[in-house]
Amino acid sequence: MSDLLDHGLLPAADGARIYWEMSGRPDGLPALFLHGGPGSGLGRGGYRRHFDGTRYRLVGIDQRGCGRSRPLATADLAGLPTNTTSALIADIEAVRAHLGIERWLVSGVSWGTTLALAYAQRHPERVTALVLAAVTTTSREEVAWITEDVGRVFPEAWQAFAAASGRRGDERIVEAYARRLAGDDADDRRRAARDWIAWETTNISLDGPSPGRPDDPDRDAVFATLVTHYWANDGFLRGPDAILARMDRLREIPGILIHGRRDISGPAVTAWRLHRLWLGSRLHIVEEEGHGGPEMNARMRAATDALADRRASSARYGP
Repeated sequence: MSDLLDHGLLPAADGARIYWEMSGRPDGLPALFLHGGPGSGLGRGGYRRHFDGTRYRLVGIDQRGCGRSRPLATADLAGLPTNTTSALIADIEAVRAHLGIERWLVSGVSWGTTLALAYAQRHPERVTALVLAAVTTTSREEVAWITEDVGRVFPEAWQAFAAASGRRGDERIVEAYARRLAGDDADDRRRAARDWIAWETTNISLDGPSPGRPDDPDRDAVFATLVTHYWANDGFLRGPDAILARMDRLREIPGILIHGRRDISGPAVTAWRLHRLWLGSRLHIVEEEGHGGPEMNARMRAATDALADRRASSARYGP
């Protein structure tokens, strides 16, 4: 924590307490980072490499129900129905107001890009720019791809994943896992989390070598519970609330989209469709990487540096 300017737990709706942390320059350009998952958490602070700490005042949030926010989703299964995208957006706004920030650059990775887009569409007046990598919109089509269709690439693993789901009748695989992970049987929840994590590990395996992390069944259970909850509900962004249906809300906001050509779990067509509907966006396809990688990280840093340069130039010479 020594490199943080400040951190805390902010009381929010429905008894949640949202962990936030701030780093960088106290009077720097305000920026927000949104992690993936849903349910991955901020981790150990690696996200800070995307920003120049001498120029940015960077805020990170552990989204509701995961990381250092409380209660964890697995400790409050009865409260899971209140964990929605609208609730996350309200939490972001609560943190922004608590820190006295008027407007900020918003960045995100993977699910964090969906949340960043949804937040910017709800509160465009609060967003100066968007920098998004491994772009998702969490549509039903995207969820179907990652939980069912991509099984054509990994048929052995998918057969095991589907067989272990315990789906009933017309239930989708993701719905079956979401039901079980929110259920009353603790042993069944552990089995469902284990099988879900095994599939997640498989469907990102073509993205290149991963540094890995120690086994942590409790952390994995939080992740599996939240990701299936959100995916089974189309990210709580259906119909007129779907990301692609509200792109007019972003017409005044510049955006930089970074996506790996080899992202098997999230094909580049999502980023391409978003870019086609967003005149103020620039799309960078990284040919040799998948759902993340060193070049994508470097491009995120270059994007935030360029936006800081632009702000500095505007301040010096006027708009």
